[in-house]
Amino acid sequence: MLLVISAAAILLGACGTATKTTTKKPASATKTAKVAQPSSPLGPTLGYAKTAKLKPGPYLAPGSNPGAIPSDVLIADRNNNRLIIVNPQGNIVWQFPQPGNLAPGQTFVAPDDAFFTPNGRDIIVTQESNYTITEVSIAKHRIVWRYGHPGVPGSAPNYLDNPDDAMMLPNGDILAADIINCRLLILRPPSHVPVQVIGETTQACYHQPPTRWGSPNGAFPMTNGRYVVTEINGDWADQLNLANDHIGFMTNPPGVLYPSDTNQVGNNTNLFLTADYSNPGQVEEFTSSGQLVWRYRPTGALALNKPSLALPLPNGDVIMTDDWNHRIIVVNPKTNQIVWQYGHKGIPGSAPGYLNKPDGLDLAPPYSLTMTHAKTMGLPSPSLTGAASSTSSTTTAG
Repeated sequence: MLLVISAAAILLGACGTATKTTTKKPASATKTAKVAQPSSPLGPTLGYAKTAKLKPGPYLAPGSNPGAIPSDVLIADRNNNRLIIVNPQGNIVWQFPQPGNLAPGQTFVAPDDAFFTPNGRDIIVTQESNYTITEVSIAKHRIVWRYGHPGVPGSAPNYLDNPDDAMMLPNGDILAADIINCRLLILRPPSHVPVQVIGETTQACYHQPPTRWGSPNGAFPMTNGRYVVTEINGDWADQLNLANDHIGFMTNPPGVLYPSDTNQVGNNTNLFLTADYSNPGQVEEFTSSGQLVWRYRPTGALALNKPSLALPLPNGDVIMTDDWNHRIIVVNPKTNQIVWQYGHKGIPGSAPGYLNKPDGLDLAPPYSLTMTHAKTMGLPSPSLTGAASSTSSTTTAG
């Protein structure tokens, strides 16, 4: 019996058990293609126009359901050197930078993670391979603060070495992993001196938290006020209390080669989601004791290629970056089917509907990571939680 599979099914019907399915790749999209200009900043809070219609646009993969995601999606489009916000229908509604957004001498290179601030007005961007953390005003389209020296790694004040997953705490501080320096940092804009260093600053990274970290690549908030820290070396996920540096559970995401950006699933403080930055890659849910709950690991032509971040959605689906496949996808864990996709699998580009190694994402407020966790995000010890300077007091960074 012949089995006929439609192109749309190949694109969006990926499941964890699929094997040997092949598809012909179209020609690579040109990177010089004209990019549709996003709308001007109009919203009083977010600084860009929002749309409400749920009709799929022309730039989503066939079969995508705009209703699968609750809000617009912020994407760190790494190799296109840009941030974009895409609505559920697949239209770009905001982009940074645009011509004239950067001051003389400023650069904006390789954004690999980006999260909205708790008030939803700014974006904290980590530029890992450029050794900087940048704060961008959404409405102003301007860099308002930067930590680190672009292109210059280091460990002294105002230097970083492969920073990752920086995000703002409710008090205005910024928590970031500094991978090659084997440490976590708490920064306080507009200062360029850390207010706290968690872990010994060294390039000999190994698992001994909180004194040493095995190449930490993220510290994500939990609803109990703790944080879950991912260590690449040894495949670890650890619970950290910022108030006293106390370590709770330490576990190994099961069967993962390169853990990336472990985070809590919903309100369950015993259930976590991690991406395996490998080829072929996988995304999985597991418990604090290391028990596997769910795994998405399609094979063959459907395989993930170095996914770096997966976040749970309110409806139980999972949104993830499939970095080296140049797409953002939403997977229904009940069926292991892709239900929403922006980007063309295996085809990099900058034209509308295309991405080039997207490395980070966040949902737009009120579903953004720091906004949904704002009431429960733990803070550093009381001696470190004085009033932080507001974004409005910062100045344009070089």
